[in-house]
Formats: sequence, structure tokens, C-alpha cells
Amino acid sequence: MFELNATRMVYLHRDAVDFRKNINGLASLVEHALGMNAFANAVFVFGNRRHDRIKILGWDRNGFWLLQKRLEEARFSWPRKDSSVIELNVQQLHWLLDGIDLSAMRGHAAVVYQKAA
Repeated sequence: MFELNATRMVYLHRDAVDFRKNINGLASLVEHALGMNAFANAVFVFGNRRHDRIKILGWDRNGFWLLQKRLEEARFSWPRKDSSVIELNVQQLHWLLDGIDLSAMRGHAAVVYQKAA
């Protein structure tokens, strides 16, 4: 069974893709355009131009899974970064699917001390 657990890497393809592409077309895009391994322990996330649809491609032991979500009245808050691929963790993917703007979420800055007293 396909699991979306914390051990999987999540790679978000930032640019819009043609949503007529299915498993073969998206796997080819992963390998040739992104230069990544489509069979890795990872999922690859793609969005359309209007940001109302997401496709998630993942390999599981002996075959690919292709998951799709279509929003009826909303849009996904697509991250705006300079690179064509953005690495996320599984929790961030869940936030994206729930409609949370990832660029607005910032944690506390890390603090490093040399001595406690």
C-alpha cells in the first residue's frame, strides 16, 4: 500500500504542467526535465496554471501511483521561489493540500549558545 509518511521526500515542480500528462508523461518529466529518479522514495507534486489542481506521482514497490486533487472554488497557494523544484517535507505537503500558504509560515530562528551560565 502507498504511504505518504515522513520517510518520503517531496519535490514540488514549481512551474505549471499540462494536466493531460499522466503517469508516463510525468515520470518522463521527472527524469528528463528535472534530472531526478522517478523510482526514488519520493513523491513529485505538479500543479496546473490556475493552481486549482494538483497531481502527485509516486513509486511504490512495483508500480506508480498518481493522485489528483481538484478544488472546486479555491486555489492552492503555490510557493514562489526561484528554483524549478522545491523540496518539502510531508507535513508541508499536507499544509499545501489544506490551502495553507507555505511562504507565510515561518518558525522561530535557531539560537546557538556556547554556555548555559
